[in-house]
Amino acid sequence: MRHSLPFVAAAILGILVAAAMSIFTVDQRKFAIVLQLGEIKSVIAEPGLYFKWPMIQNVRYFEKRILTYDSPDPERFITSEKKPVLVDAFVKWRIIDAKQYYISVQGDEVRAHIRLSQTVNALLREEFGKRTIHDVVSGEREKIMEEVRTKADADARAIGVQIVDVRLKRVDLPQEVSESVYRRMETERKRVANELRSKGAADAEKIRADADRQREIIIAEAYRDAQRIKGEGDAKATALYAQAFGQNPEFYSFYRSLEAYRASFRNKTDVLVIEPNTEFFKYLKSTGKGK
Repeated sequence: MRHSLPFVAAAILGILVAAAMSIFTVDQRKFAIVLQLGEIKSVIAEPGLYFKWPMIQNVRYFEKRILTYDSPDPERFITSEKKPVLVDAFVKWRIIDAKQYYISVQGDEVRAHIRLSQTVNALLREEFGKRTIHDVVSGEREKIMEEVRTKADADARAIGVQIVDVRLKRVDLPQEVSESVYRRMETERKRVANELRSKGAADAEKIRADADRQREIIIAEAYRDAQRIKGEGDAKATALYAQAFGQNPEFYSFYRSLEAYRASFRNKTDVLVIEPNTEFFKYLKSTGKGK
């Protein structure tokens, strides 16, 4: 009996080891593929506790979560203007068919990245070749990413992968092109600025000319109105004088002579050389008609 105890213990230990090798768990973030001698026996997508044949079956795990492929170096593409641009992009992808993924790339993430990078780069090269630098930098950037994502996703389905998103992190000009582009942009901006200055100067001259014209018109109209009003006043004054002095012509003549005397002898040094019997001294000699 004592001699059989080691064998019993060894048997129990062997059973426990076999049981441990037969049990495996699948995390909710993973796919599991059960392989038997390299052949796929089953694909497990639900989390839980599962069993397999020890020694002859093994399990491979694959991510359900979204993965990222980020190109290590910017790629050089040519636009429709035959200008080179450096593009830094990344791809968000995930496995949707673990069996097809395993068959296509042997479950190797590096191979999957190579396949995805080739597809995405070819599509980006095609899209950039249709557009100008302005389009790829800002004008149609969103459209480019969406079109590349759609086409790349259709191709990636063949290996059991879904392309979730394609993003352009940066689109730059090579150093040898940047300087010429910046110089051209500077020249263009200066041209636009000069055009705006010229237009502004022309508009200013037009405004000044219009203001001067309106000023002359206003002054002319004001002078015309002033002269008209003055003429009307003079006419009314003359009429009043005529009406007033017409009532007594002799008094009017006497008043006008007094005004003439006042104007002629305004200062003490004034000298007037005239014959005494002239009509000018009529009212100094007599009051007229014996009155």
